[in-house]
Amino acid sequence: MKSVSVARSAAALLCATVVVLLTGCGYRPYKTTENQFAGRPVPPSKLTQRVMVAISQASLLGGGLEVLDAKRDIRSNVYVANSTTMISAYSSNAKSIINYPEQMRGYVYSSDGAINTINYSTEAAAGTTASTTGALSSYFVSQDVYSVLTAVESSGLFVMNQPSTASATSTSVMATYSFPVPSVYKVVANPSHSVILLMLRNSNNVYRVLQLNNSSNTSSGTQAPPADALTCMPVNNPLYCIVPVNAPDGSSGGVPAPTFHRPYDAYFSPDGSQVYFLNCGRECGGTAATGDDVAGVSFVNLNQLRIDYYPTSGSSVVPVSSFTAVPGGATAAISDGNTLYVSGQSLQTDGLFGGNLSVIPLSTKAISATYSISDGTHTKMLFADNNTLWIGSSNCASGERAAHNQNYNCLTRYDITNKAAAIVPNVTPGGTTTVPYPNENLDKYYYGSLTGLCWVENLNKVYTAYGGQVHAFNTADGSEIDNTNITVQGTANDVAYMDASTNEAN
Repeated sequence: MKSVSVARSAAALLCATVVVLLTGCGYRPYKTTENQFAGRPVPPSKLTQRVMVAISQASLLGGGLEVLDAKRDIRSNVYVANSTTMISAYSSNAKSIINYPEQMRGYVYSSDGAINTINYSTEAAAGTTASTTGALSSYFVSQDVYSVLTAVESSGLFVMNQPSTASATSTSVMATYSFPVPSVYKVVANPSHSVILLMLRNSNNVYRVLQLNNSSNTSSGTQAPPADALTCMPVNNPLYCIVPVNAPDGSSGGVPAPTFHRPYDAYFSPDGSQVYFLNCGRECGGTAATGDDVAGVSFVNLNQLRIDYYPTSGSSVVPVSSFTAVPGGATAAISDGNTLYVSGQSLQTDGLFGGNLSVIPLSTKAISATYSISDGTHTKMLFADNNTLWIGSSNCASGERAAHNQNYNCLTRYDITNKAAAIVPNVTPGGTTTVPYPNENLDKYYYGSLTGLCWVENLNKVYTAYGGQVHAFNTADGSEIDNTNITVQGTANDVAYMDASTNEAN
């Protein structure tokens, strides 16, 4: 017995010695080169497959940004025992993330009204990008930080941070312009911020930003504001104006029907030549009496919406080149360059709304197929591994599916190859098939609204902020990955894959 005990002690000592030697020699649980993809440095956490989670907590505790190891699906750091990785110098209640992995940074909006820059290389907050008064209903920060745009619906204010002169080339000469735009709730811009669009609540009108250019035909040296400009700033010497994209709303008064039908959002074509306006019609309160109840996609040439496009007639014209009615509804869209996928809801005979995915080949601009998907307001669409498309929505428990005892969760996996849509997780309300990892409320059949979605490239998984917690899914079959070790303290509001090769992975 004594010899066995001695042998065990010697083995334990040998193992401890090996561990010490390996640690002293800089042992890493998995290897990383000095520079990763596209010359990116190894971050302080030494993790190279990171998902950042925007977290909010009770006001006395504050929130934060936690970094998860998306390769191992754990929140602990394998390099430092019993530790987690948080973005340093940030402790606000984080609400949402604009993710730019190509530029190795992101922009996080917090409940205190600030938009902060996050440096992915240093895993630290780099300061306040913009501060606002009032809760933002929408915001946009360009990849080069050259343009910061915000919309505050409660005060009807659109705020634009742009260069103060036409020749300015850096953010050091940024100026703030505040435009009164009643009911403005969404600002949409293309990556180069050469097109800036404004959507209004309960309206058929869309506005765009126009920059007045130098002109020798006016005494001020710049172009005169168009006759139909809503507002211009600065007041005494205008540089920017808010002008209508479409003709005035013709929903009443015996004038032609509106150009748009309750426009909800806009998607820019992958080649940058067109803008696809998403008209949600009846889903957004449109009616047959006012002629704005038809959901669909308005195809518009981008050049006529550019910030430097001055209408030759002195007033705006209708730029829509074609319109495709989408009976299934239209609030979100994504395209691979050949096909446009549109998600939305349609009104059913019982007065409830049902979710749909409509497939539109761009060669014909006609719907080729429609699939039943999650109910709720669709805002998230993302391509991922295994030729799949993922669609997220919010407030799904009050739609057609819940009323008919069908799976009413808010995430849909669409298999592009096999042309099949399935809601995940797979649940039978009231039956034995329940959600595999219930949230804090212990609801066995419903996770809640999906507010964040990102694709972890080439690892066959997507991460989500789903009902206030982190859930991950296999792209191959839609099954859920055990989230025991990736749950966070507080409410998970958004997720972002920090190490993606492209900005399109979120």
